[in-house]
Amino acid sequence: MTLTAFVILFVLAALAYVLNRRAAAAIVSGGQRLHSLTQFHGLYALLTVLVPVFVILCLFIALKTTAINAMVMGGLPDGVLDGLDTGGVQLVLAEIRSVSRGQIFGTPEAWKIAAADRLVALSYNADILLVVLVGATALGLLLFARWRVSAEFRARQASEGIVLGLMIACSLVAILTTIGIVFALVFEAYRFFQMVSFTEFLFGVNWEPQIPIRADQIAAEGAFGWLPVIVGTMVVGTVAMVLATPVGLLSAIYLNEFAPRKVRSVVKPLLEILAGIPTVVYGFFAILVVAPALRSGGADLGLDISPNTALAAGGVMGIMLIPFISSFADDALAAVPRSLRDGSIALGATRGETMLKVLFPAAIPGIVGGILLAISRAIGETMIVVMAAGLMAKMTINPLDSVTTVTVQIVTLLIGDTAFDNPKTLAAFALGLMLFILTLGINVLALRIVRKYREIYD
Repeated sequence: MTLTAFVILFVLAALAYVLNRRAAAAIVSGGQRLHSLTQFHGLYALLTVLVPVFVILCLFIALKTTAINAMVMGGLPDGVLDGLDTGGVQLVLAEIRSVSRGQIFGTPEAWKIAAADRLVALSYNADILLVVLVGATALGLLLFARWRVSAEFRARQASEGIVLGLMIACSLVAILTTIGIVFALVFEAYRFFQMVSFTEFLFGVNWEPQIPIRADQIAAEGAFGWLPVIVGTMVVGTVAMVLATPVGLLSAIYLNEFAPRKVRSVVKPLLEILAGIPTVVYGFFAILVVAPALRSGGADLGLDISPNTALAAGGVMGIMLIPFISSFADDALAAVPRSLRDGSIALGATRGETMLKVLFPAAIPGIVGGILLAISRAIGETMIVVMAAGLMAKMTINPLDSVTTVTVQIVTLLIGDTAFDNPKTLAAFALGLMLFILTLGINVLALRIVRKYREIYD
């Protein structure tokens, strides 16, 4: 039924476009002059039908399940939910939904069968209501748009107004989503800091997020100092950026300014293939090729290298980040006005001097943006670190040792059916909040650098 509603909407929107455009063309054929072109009359009808009905359709789908569940649970016999907590109520609802799908185990009570029948009936009626609502609303808006077609109607301004409203709505959605994410992060982190001292978390050098199973259990008290985790993140990220930044920038400079056209046409696509490789493949490469090679080379030199190292994870992550930095830097260099390059060369500067003193300073905003994106990828990367660096949190800056990162710990803390009422689970939100603050600080610093060193040309 949902698919039917979407089909009806798109068919009526297309029909509205055709009808309004034909009506506008008929006015022109009759000798009158339109204020807007005929295609704007069609576009106005298309947007008038499509946008509001699509919003209604999405809201209906989003609220349908919640409303039906509330009506089903509200219609249960008195007393069946007495004494049940939230988890128990959800379990009853899950049983009713299973029965409604025909997945019956054992002999359910009569009231559960009745509730399942009521659930099926409400779902069917909701689907019918959705199709009728979409069809009726779209048809009404189609007739309204068709009625507005006239020689004086400002269809272009009306269409632009709808598009402007769409853009504002999309911006608000993005802003509100960001605020919601930050609020959820801060709220759960606040619950964590009610259980664990903020000082212990901020300055503790041990990270062992465990909770005791028994009241008298001593070995699982847990330690929540985040310093080993953030140090591991910095070590892996630094290794990755030390490799990726010079290689990416130099390859971009060569391909943009010095490489022959044929070489660029071949090398650039090959370089960008690296960006399309899944991170799990990089993880395999790190654990099967790079890590054994490092151990073998370290053994020849007499170095003690762990089976999983930050150097292996960071090195492979650096290879993964090269195309990001190279592509952004190349685009930024290509965006510099041609007149600057020609003017520098005309004044006698070499191509190298032109690159260093003219093109590179002018392209700094784009280059810094690419490096920032690469840093964000390095901080947020999880798969490669899990496979190549390990899970042990150690307070070390030795890249030849095993480390772990913030994102890896967040994943390990939230795996499975975890309850959000203990410090072990809530520690993931505290780590996420600190990572958010750290990333925000890096972005602010980068913006200040860009504003200070950016070259502005007319």
